[in-house]
Amino acid sequence: MPQMGVSVAEGTIVEWKKKVGDQVERDEVICSISTDKIDTDVESPASGVVAEILVEVGETVAVGTVMARLSGAGDVAPVENVTEASAAIEAPGDAGELSGDTGEEHVEARPVGVGRGPAGQRYSPVVMRIASEHGIDLSAVKGTGRGGRVRKQDVLALVDGDGAEAPMHIESPYKPDESARRRPRPSRIAAPQEAPAAAPATGTLSRIRQSIGRAMVHSLQTAATCTTIAEADMSAVERVRRELGVTYLPVVARATIDTLREFPQLNATLEGEAYTTYDAVHLGIAVSLGESGLIVPVIRDAQELSIEGLSERIKDFARRARSNELTPDEVRGGTFTVTNPGGYGSIIATPVINQPQVAILDTEAVVKRPVVVSDSDGNDAIAIRPMTYLCMSWDHRALDGALAAQFLKALADRLESL
Repeated sequence: MPQMGVSVAEGTIVEWKKKVGDQVERDEVICSISTDKIDTDVESPASGVVAEILVEVGETVAVGTVMARLSGAGDVAPVENVTEASAAIEAPGDAGELSGDTGEEHVEARPVGVGRGPAGQRYSPVVMRIASEHGIDLSAVKGTGRGGRVRKQDVLALVDGDGAEAPMHIESPYKPDESARRRPRPSRIAAPQEAPAAAPATGTLSRIRQSIGRAMVHSLQTAATCTTIAEADMSAVERVRRELGVTYLPVVARATIDTLREFPQLNATLEGEAYTTYDAVHLGIAVSLGESGLIVPVIRDAQELSIEGLSERIKDFARRARSNELTPDEVRGGTFTVTNPGGYGSIIATPVINQPQVAILDTEAVVKRPVVVSDSDGNDAIAIRPMTYLCMSWDHRALDGALAAQFLKALADRLESL
């Protein structure tokens, strides 16, 4: 089992691309594995015949476990090509001299596609499954990934028929459904026709959905979760983001980082009775993967980045998350998380804490609405302002409501005084 980052202890076999007796070439994909939310393929270290498969599909084993053995192995991948992310596939005989007395060889594991089409194109298991279910010819799909690789979003766009790409949790305000506006109105003369009843669809949750489900249930069963909500005038944020040519999210993220430095009790983790606060802010940013769920890449030492730097890092993480190119270490070690379903039009939410962190900030849609404002003389008036709600779930085991409210008030003040 490959060591996919220093914090990964185990992995699950997703699919064997070869069976016992099959010929396999060096660097040919032999299986795919999953470590939490990261799917990865494993390439053979040598040419040979699959003599034995030791780990079955669906089985979870510790890092370093030998997963299969090759016989008659020759043409072995040079040792200098071995990376830290390596998979243990035993290659007896000719391969033995490269790995000492144990006969184990290591092969690089790369987070890329794990299947091959008729013309040699490489596709991920998810892409191939969706294409198979919907009868899509992958050779005719234009890929938008690196090097023209076909991504899940490319196939889903054909399924949905609109070419739309799954958005990131990124910004608001509401975006009206243009297709609904263009939809023809029913005739007043034509008799209504009853739509045929759709057959119920039954299936199994994807691995990502299962992983998300376990994490969310664990969080709710572990933390004493409370939610505090404050509102903020986003006029200053709107001005700054337009000047810099960025979205709301990096501006809010930078203000959040500064506020966490002021309130380090929220930039913390709680594991059992061990409550740890951090000077550095390792900021998690939720990225939507469409129907597959979401993933939370972590921007390490985010306090060192400007608004523009955060914007670039967020865009890079979003792109690589949707292309399944993140490493396991890039989705671990966060000290605070920001999620923004407001980009989809919601105005209030109660997010689930990303364990073992003690708080998560949910930024909602920016909506223009009438509010009472006061001038320097204390005179009140009603004005139209772009407003948003800042919703934060926090762990009452580590924090109290007064501190949560003080943090949100300080964050709102910071956003309003940019």
